[in-house]
Formats: sequence, structure tokens, C-alpha cells
Amino acid sequence: MSIMSTEQQNRQQSGVTADLIREELMLHAKNFKVSWTGLGQALYVVWNDKLFYAWGYEKFEYYTERELGIKKPTAMKLLKNYFFLEQEEPAYLAKEFAEDRDAAQVPPCDAINVLRLAKRNHELHKDDYRSLRKSVFDKGKDATALRKDLTTMIRERKQVDPDEEREMRNLVAMRKCLNALRSFERDMEVLKLAPADLVEEAKTLMKKIEEEVE
Repeated sequence: MSIMSTEQQNRQQSGVTADLIREELMLHAKNFKVSWTGLGQALYVVWNDKLFYAWGYEKFEYYTERELGIKKPTAMKLLKNYFFLEQEEPAYLAKEFAEDRDAAQVPPCDAINVLRLAKRNHELHKDDYRSLRKSVFDKGKDATALRKDLTTMIRERKQVDPDEEREMRNLVAMRKCLNALRSFERDMEVLKLAPADLVEEAKTLMKKIEEEVE
């Protein structure tokens, strides 16, 4: 025979079912994920309008750290993320956004931050950003998985300049040659295995190569 806990009995008496608790948890999860936007909006107003001066603070971070207990990196991330959403994804800020989605599909602040940084990355193609955006807003992908996707895309899209690559190969070859000449010059002077004029020519060549390498 199963024994009900006092809490279970209270829930049963008040008509609270497991399904209602499940719905409540979904709502709490959604609210938790988007609650930062209100703080981000307020911080953006304080920063943009320089309200902290009127409150006796010389810098924005002094206000956030001393009065709110929020370090500058966190405060800046919040207001930048909010401004990004306001400019690029205003639908996220609407109340209906979270209401129309399952809790798992509502992206948290860190995922928004990764997307914001991706938007500024000129190495990504437009299709890359659209793919990341879909992962965030349609699938609710978290920041860790999103960073992995972003890193992979950057590696795949990063173009290698043929002229730059050829120049690097030439530089490596010249350095190898310079090291060989240095070894030759040292051995020839110490062991007297070559005429003095040949050693001088080697020094002259070394100097020219050094100028090119540097």
C-alpha cells in the first residue's frame, strides 16, 4: 500500500494535479529564460542616458557593481544583447514569443549573446548566420552547442589568400636558408675551411636575407 506524503495530500485536496504542476513549470522556465530582457532594457536606458551621473557615480560600471552587484562584463552583455534584439529581433521581446513556444525552444541570454557576436563576424556568410539564427529562435539551442557550430563555420568559411600563402612559404624557405648560412659562416670562420672572401660573401648574403625576413 502506497503512503501519500502530506504535500501530495494537500495537492490532491486543493485540486492541483500533476498536469497543472507541469504547465506551471513550463511557464516558470519560459519566464526564467526571458526575464533578463527587462533588466537589459533598464540597463541600456541607464547607460545610454548616462543616468548614473545623476545618482553620484562617475562610471556606469561603478553603478552596476556597487548598487546592483552586477560586474561590468555581465552588465554590458545584458544591455548589448537587449539592444541587439531591439534592432535585429524585436519579435523576441514581445510577450507572445515565449507564450507561443515550448520552454525548450525559448533561447536563453547566453545563446542570444553568441548570435549577436556571430552577426558581427564578417567571415560568416549570410546563410551561416541564418542557420545559427534558426537554431536559436526555432530550436532553442544553447550557447555551448551554438559556439561549436560557429567555430566549425568559421573554420570552413575562412578563406586563404593565395598570395599571402605563397609569401608565407617563401618566408619559411628564406629563414631555413638564413639558418644554413649562419651555420656555414660559423664553421668556416672557426675551422678555416673556406677562403676569407667566401666567408664575407656569405655574411653579405645573410645580411640581405635578414633584411627581407624582418
